[in-house]
Amino acid sequence: MGEDGAVVDVGVIGAGPAGLTAAYLLTKAGRSVTVIERDPRYVGGISRTVEQDGFRFDIGGHRFFSKSRQVVELWNEILPDDFIERPRMSRIYYEGKFYAYPLRAFEALRNLGIGRSIACMASFARARLRPRRDPQSFEDWTINQFGARLFGIFFKTYTEKVWGMACDEISADWAAQRIKGLSLGGAVLDGLKRSLGLARRPNDGMAAKTLLESFRYPRKGPGMMWEAARDHVVAGGNAVLMDHALARLSWNAAERCWHLLATTGDGGQRLIRARAIISSAPMRELAARLHPLPRTATAAFDLRYRDFLTVALKIRAPDLFPDNWIYIHDPKVKVGRIQNYRSWSPEMVPDPSVACVGLEYFCFEGDGLWGMSDQALIELATAEMATLGLCDPAAVEGGVVVRQEKAYPIYDAAYRDNVEALRGELESLYPTLHLVGRNGMHRYNNQDHAMMTAMLSVRNILAGRRVHDVWAVNEDAEYHEAGAEGDAADIAAALNADRAVPRRRVA
Repeated sequence: MGEDGAVVDVGVIGAGPAGLTAAYLLTKAGRSVTVIERDPRYVGGISRTVEQDGFRFDIGGHRFFSKSRQVVELWNEILPDDFIERPRMSRIYYEGKFYAYPLRAFEALRNLGIGRSIACMASFARARLRPRRDPQSFEDWTINQFGARLFGIFFKTYTEKVWGMACDEISADWAAQRIKGLSLGGAVLDGLKRSLGLARRPNDGMAAKTLLESFRYPRKGPGMMWEAARDHVVAGGNAVLMDHALARLSWNAAERCWHLLATTGDGGQRLIRARAIISSAPMRELAARLHPLPRTATAAFDLRYRDFLTVALKIRAPDLFPDNWIYIHDPKVKVGRIQNYRSWSPEMVPDPSVACVGLEYFCFEGDGLWGMSDQALIELATAEMATLGLCDPAAVEGGVVVRQEKAYPIYDAAYRDNVEALRGELESLYPTLHLVGRNGMHRYNNQDHAMMTAMLSVRNILAGRRVHDVWAVNEDAEYHEAGAEGDAADIAAALNADRAVPRRRVA
C-alpha cells in the first residue's frame, strides 16, 4: 500500500474541468492537493482531447464561451497564448439536405418540397384546431406547436436517440424551455408576405435574438486547457495521480481527516489522507464507496446516466461540410451527431488531404452499441456515412473509437428527490466533503458551470465554511447562445434557472 504519511489539505477525486479547476486554485492559494484520476493517460474527463498519430478528437464538442467574467479570466490565465477564434456553425441534416440550427420554420418547409410542406401545414392546422388538451409530454407539446408531421421529422428521432427515452415519456416543461421563440404560423405568414413583396424585413419565425457567431477554442482541442492546468498543479508542488480509481472513502474521526483509498491499474493501492475532499465522481459511485454506506445510498443507486461513444473516421477527401457538427435527424441511421474536427481547429487534423469526422452514438453502457467491437463500430460508421450520402466508403482510411461513460445525467421522475436525499445526508454528516461538476452533482452542467462549482467550493474551503451555495450554479440553455463573452461579473452569471434538460414526465 502506497502511503507517505503526510496529510494534504485537499484530496480531489477526478481530473476533469471541475476537479482541475479546484486543484489549480488551491495550488495558487498555497494549499497542498492530491488529485486522483482513473484514466491512465488523459486529463479533462469528457473535455479531454484524445490523440492518435497526430489526429485529435474532441469528445462531445466544447465551445469556449461563458458569460461569467471569472471563468473567462481563468481560461485566459491557464492558457494565455493558445486560443484561436473559430466560426460557429451547426446545422440539421435530414434526407440529404441541411437545415439551420436552431430550426428556421420557413426554410424547413421550403426544403421539404411542395407536397410534404402541404402535408406539414395540414398537420399543423389540425393541431391548432384540435390541440392535445393539457399537454404533459414533450410529444404532446411539440405536436401542438408544429403538428405531428414536423414533430416526426425534426424532433422525435434526434431527441429519442440522445436521451434513450420515448418522447411521450419526456416532460412538456423541457420542450417549453428547449424550443423557444419558434412560431411556425408566424414564419409561414411572413414567408407569404415576402413572396408578395409585403414584408419589410426577413423573419424566419424565430424571436429576435443575437446568437454567438464565433467562439474561442484551444488550437489543439479542449484537453490542452486541462493539460496546462495539470502542469500548473504539478509545478506548484502538488500531485495529479493518473490511473488511480476511487476504491473507498471514509472519515477518520481520530485523525480528523479523510482516508481516500485508491487502486491503480497494476493492482496496487495508495492511501491519501486529506483534511477535505472535493469529488467530481458520479454521485452513484461515490455513495457506493463511502464507508459507512450512507443511509440514502439506495436513492443514489437509482440515479441513471446516458453514455455515448465516438467513432472518428479518417477520410481521404476534402472537408465534407463546414460545420463544427451536424445533427442527424434521419431515422435510417443510429448516429446522432457528426463532428468535423478541422472546423474546430485546423491543428486537430494534421493532413490537409484527409477529412476527419467523429460520429457520435448515444447509448447505455452494456447495450448493443456499447458492446460492439471497435472494428464493428468503424464499419457501422462507414456504412452510415454512405447511407447519408456524406462520403464514399472506399475513401475511409481508418478509424478510432472512444467510449465515454456517464456523459449525461438522466433527469427522470425521481432524480431530484434522489439527489436531494444524498446531498442532505452528506452535507449534514460531512461538512468537509464537497461535490462538484456534472456527475459529482448529477447536474447537466456545461464546462463553465462545472468550473464555477469548483471555484465556489474552493472559496468555501478557504473560508472554512459554506459561504456560497454551490448547488445554485446552473443556467438556462440559452446562456451559451446569446450575449457577449464575460459580460457578467463574478458569481451572478452562474446563479439562475436550471439548464434545459429532459425530465421524465410523471404520469
